[in-house]
Amino acid sequence: MIPQFRVYCKHLQKMFCFSPSVITTFEELLNTKCFHEASQLLIEREDRLFGEITEAKALKDHNDEVDKLAADYGDLETSVLHTLRLSLTPGEVSTQALTSAVNAINQEEHQDQRWKERDRTPPAWRPKGWKKLHDDTLRSLVEERMDNPSTPPAVQVDQSSIQADVTSMGRQLNADLLLVVEVVKNCYPPELDICNLYARLYHQYLSARLRKILDEKDSANLLQWVYYYTEILQKPQLELTTYIGRVLEDAEEKWIKGEEPTREDGCFVSPVAYDIIQLINGRVTVAEKLVRDRSKAQNITCQLKGLMERFKTFQNKIIKKNRSNSRPFIKANLGCIEQFTDVLLNRSQLFPKKVQEHCVLILRDMKQSAHTYLLKPVHESLKPQYRKLGTNEWLKKHIFDKLLESIKQELQELQGSVKSCHEELIGQLHQEVTAEYVKRLLKGKVKLRNKEQQEEACDMIIDNAESLHELFTNTGSKEERLRKILTMIAEVLKLQGLPAIQMQVVSLGTDFPDLSEKHVSALLKLKTNFTRADRKTVKKTLSETLKDVNCVAVRPFFSTVQVK
Repeated sequence: MIPQFRVYCKHLQKMFCFSPSVITTFEELLNTKCFHEASQLLIEREDRLFGEITEAKALKDHNDEVDKLAADYGDLETSVLHTLRLSLTPGEVSTQALTSAVNAINQEEHQDQRWKERDRTPPAWRPKGWKKLHDDTLRSLVEERMDNPSTPPAVQVDQSSIQADVTSMGRQLNADLLLVVEVVKNCYPPELDICNLYARLYHQYLSARLRKILDEKDSANLLQWVYYYTEILQKPQLELTTYIGRVLEDAEEKWIKGEEPTREDGCFVSPVAYDIIQLINGRVTVAEKLVRDRSKAQNITCQLKGLMERFKTFQNKIIKKNRSNSRPFIKANLGCIEQFTDVLLNRSQLFPKKVQEHCVLILRDMKQSAHTYLLKPVHESLKPQYRKLGTNEWLKKHIFDKLLESIKQELQELQGSVKSCHEELIGQLHQEVTAEYVKRLLKGKVKLRNKEQQEEACDMIIDNAESLHELFTNTGSKEERLRKILTMIAEVLKLQGLPAIQMQVVSLGTDFPDLSEKHVSALLKLKTNFTRADRKTVKKTLSETLKDVNCVAVRPFFSTVQVK
């Protein structure tokens, strides 16, 4: 035996029980599936035959060795491809053998590249192109397994033969991709991204088969198994419900442990919405490309109603338990609610209409309950100052200044949501404080007996309105209309003549159609010099005007202000 044709594989001693004194030949390496070492041995022979001597001499004097090398390469290629074809059959090939085959392929690709860089004519077998052979072999393997699934279709009573076949393919896809994720990918270097390669091959196969399926029931069935990218690689569970459930469980586990959500730029954020949206978008988009029918692809998101209910239940639990980390989680949830709402409204093509409408309502309720939870402690803290509004003491400026100072302190505690959500939360507080202000004023604890007192009250309300507006808009509120409400109320108190008051009340009612006769009556009662008959006239005028113009309050205000 030629000494150059021998190699000692020290790292194989333990695997194959070789003695340190044993030297292995190419044939022995091939038989023990040491493909990487066998490839290295052939490359050394190749470099010797075509490197150390001239090209002419190699062809003239070493034809036998060249022919033997070509034959050995053929045997190695056959063995490597055979190993690849068994890579999805557990028990037929070891992970060590598959790893060695993959390393051999990479090694041969590098040798191809080295020959491209050499200024010599390469051997007839170069370039070998084993990477393309690898991909073609896997493509053929995928097609064979999907054409002949290991689990034959069991036709159910409510299934067509096509649907049963599709279900069988789905089971095969499921089993194969899980095997790739759990076993095969460990035999490949990360840069080859073998999971995505297999996923693309299954996608291409399913896409071709699906276009032949016209029955909606069959198409919907296949959508349960359709290819979707990152999730199939990261999660062994292939169902939308299971995956989203896991996302919510991870968030809940973090909350139970007492941890706070992640902070980005000082704001609490949660991956819940992002992860779920990416999953839904990926699955529906790919499914639509496959079936060329949006309504069929939307079947995937029919489960979203129940999943959104689970999200709501999770938030309700956070609020009910009121742990030390509950407020940070609710602030993070506001960002999720905004993201979900944005997708539901602006990417409606992903969802059936009823699913979209139902989920939007759930999210609206969740946002309101989150706002209520975060703002309730604020109002509790402000109650002592609220009680003095609309009283004789209120006409002293320092009383309202104390309220402003307390609000400033509470605003600090509300920080932590992403900017857009924080602005909306502050806008909600702005409205609620203004509504509380109006409610206290309409309680009638202050009596404005003459023109001077009424003008003083008018000036005070306008000044208060400006102060509230400045405070809240500087911290994010976009509620410009609230200043207008207080200013118009102040003008009603200032005006003296019945016609002028009628016009002002009608103007207020037109701009804010949820203004009721009760509100008007309570407001006019503050003017003790305004007769009951005049109040009745003003209310009648308002009622007739609103009836004629048929106004609808887009953003209610007075309906949140309860009066007796």
